[in-house]
Amino acid sequence: MNTQIAWFMFFLLCVAFCTYLFFRTVPEPADVLYVNGRIYTMDGKMNVAEALATRGGRIVAIGAQNDLQDRVRAKQVVDLEGKTVLPGFIDAHAHLMSLGVAKLTVDLVGALSETAVAGLVEQRIRKSEPGQWVRGRGWDQNLWSTKRFPTHQVLDKIAPNNPVYLVRIDGHAAWINKKALEIAGISRQTPDTVGGQIVRDASGNPTGLFVDNAMGLVSKFLPPPSVKESEEAIKLAIEEFLQYGIVCMDDMGVDSKDIEVYKNLIDRNEFPFRVYAAIDGPGDTWDQYTKKTATNPAKGPLIGYGDNRLWVRTIKLYVDGALGSRGAALLEPYSDDAGNRGLTVTDEKSLSQVVEEALSNGFQVCTHAIGDRANSIILNVYEAALKNHPAADPRLRVEHAQVVSLDDIPRFKQLGVIPSMQPTHCTSDMYWAEARLGATRILGAYAWRSLLNTGVIIPGGSDSPVENPNPIFGIYAAVTRQDLQGRPRNAQDVRSFFQLSSEGVRDSAAFENGWYASQTMTREEAVRAYTNWAAFAAFQERLLGSLEKGKLADFVILSKDIMKIATHDIPKTVVEKTIVGGKLVYARAQESAKDN
Repeated sequence: MNTQIAWFMFFLLCVAFCTYLFFRTVPEPADVLYVNGRIYTMDGKMNVAEALATRGGRIVAIGAQNDLQDRVRAKQVVDLEGKTVLPGFIDAHAHLMSLGVAKLTVDLVGALSETAVAGLVEQRIRKSEPGQWVRGRGWDQNLWSTKRFPTHQVLDKIAPNNPVYLVRIDGHAAWINKKALEIAGISRQTPDTVGGQIVRDASGNPTGLFVDNAMGLVSKFLPPPSVKESEEAIKLAIEEFLQYGIVCMDDMGVDSKDIEVYKNLIDRNEFPFRVYAAIDGPGDTWDQYTKKTATNPAKGPLIGYGDNRLWVRTIKLYVDGALGSRGAALLEPYSDDAGNRGLTVTDEKSLSQVVEEALSNGFQVCTHAIGDRANSIILNVYEAALKNHPAADPRLRVEHAQVVSLDDIPRFKQLGVIPSMQPTHCTSDMYWAEARLGATRILGAYAWRSLLNTGVIIPGGSDSPVENPNPIFGIYAAVTRQDLQGRPRNAQDVRSFFQLSSEGVRDSAAFENGWYASQTMTREEAVRAYTNWAAFAAFQERLLGSLEKGKLADFVILSKDIMKIATHDIPKTVVEKTIVGGKLVYARAQESAKDN
């Protein structure tokens, strides 16, 4: 009997070996074989390949060039000419429609004074009909010599007959003129909203500045964009994302109208992109996906609609406002605004209710929390909810996590909560952040290394249009904590260019080659933030984030090897080509390529 078993086992081994030889010699069909590249797979072992093959929108082989040339028969062979290849970038926090609409409105980013903003608005008014709303976005009083918030009088001079609505760069404050105040019926008798503030002068009259929830008092009078305008805006935004090698983004705040526009474009094959969409808080759209009714028999997340183009499986909540407009909720008052601890825009009971509802319906939760008080609140809410759902894999997220109490930093790992952060927020805010927070509390701000050392991942985003969507800039910010001019190099730079608290520079070494440079990421971590860490944060790790057999053929070809070049050359790196689902969706113009 033992002899028979032995012969039988030998027979099976022979069959298996012959089968292996047969399939080893049968060529693997492919649409395209890319060769002669330096391909960072970003897999678990950080393997670097020389070639990859795609078929039907997926990767069918990846590895050594000689091996793939022997066993792959492709319809087309592309020579990468030694270029660097990375997985397609994923922006873990951005606003697709807002970026597109910003391209259709007055761009105020970088304006260095109230007068400069007024000049840009005046140019648009000359092209507008009387009574037509003029919209803009991107102003930032921190760039102005006065540093003070603007008032409606500046806009009244150039726009007496057109209502003007200008959103601050962080999206958490709006500056409007007298005409808009009149249309909205705002006067000194109008009370502040819960979680919002109407900024007033010494006499109690509205100055034209509305913070956080108070913005809704005016924004509800803005005429909604038409379907045609919405589609144009989305296409413009996607065009820019693809130019920067972004193949997928987590769209933080959509409603049913946005979703339908996305679906329509996907159905017409006019959407060469991927979106992981977060429903913008409780309301009609949320009810549509969570409430089962006679007219809505199907409920639950939407997964991979249109050949993995669209997911709707998370909800976006808000705890507080933004640091720049002093709306971020802090445990102690602002160092530069005694008595002000910021704003909470949603109460804890409401947050708990929606988080519980989300987990019960198979949805993820992504919550905006910037201040240390806001982060503490949402971590408490998450902790209570997780006790009711111990077997779930919810991947709860905190969006921004900009200022975290040192006691709360370990809680992210303990609870399995993902801090979704935007590296360029650090390098945009660092000039004035310490003035807001003081020299002690700043140690928990933009604390990437402190968080990473606990064992969490940090998916990277841009918060576009708040920041430039280019992930190369985000990677550079993550590994240097310096601006594009290489500042700060030392404490002297900080004293020259930064607004400090009354305590001043306490530790000069903290600013050698970067602002609190001990909090930087490694290059590998920074790239993972925009690839496989971002994919994991959106339940997409089996499809995106690394270049492995069976995954979607989404990748970018770069002009430089950002893993090896000098750090100051990282921002000069550009995307040569972007491939989504095996198809070329962006190619840099040859004239531009010669200039690089």
